[in-house]
Amino acid sequence: MAEENVAPVEGTGEVTQDDKLWALLSWLPWVGWILAIIALLIEPQKTRPFIRYNAVQALAVNIILAVLSAILSPTCVGSILVFILWLATIYWCVKSYQGEWLTIPFVTDFCKKQGWI
Repeated sequence: MAEENVAPVEGTGEVTQDDKLWALLSWLPWVGWILAIIALLIEPQKTRPFIRYNAVQALAVNIILAVLSAILSPTCVGSILVFILWLATIYWCVKSYQGEWLTIPFVTDFCKKQGWI
């Protein structure tokens, strides 16, 4: 009888201190995207559901913020908006280190529909 390969459901399984640390590192502003890619490539981390969940979302958010920064930075209001969004990544950083499964509007649903998390 063949076993079915089912993706883990968020909120299930044990979240270790190592998982929390890698999740936090993935969310760091400006350098987190590099660490998120590393977490998705190295063997022990890429198989952990909590690390993958946070690393994929952090990459998506960092790409969105980079595009918004390029588009909105020339304006004063745009710069303030982008700065506030970068501060949100620090909030998500703290929440992921507390072991919470983050749900970010639009981003989480998009990543799930793509099958990335």
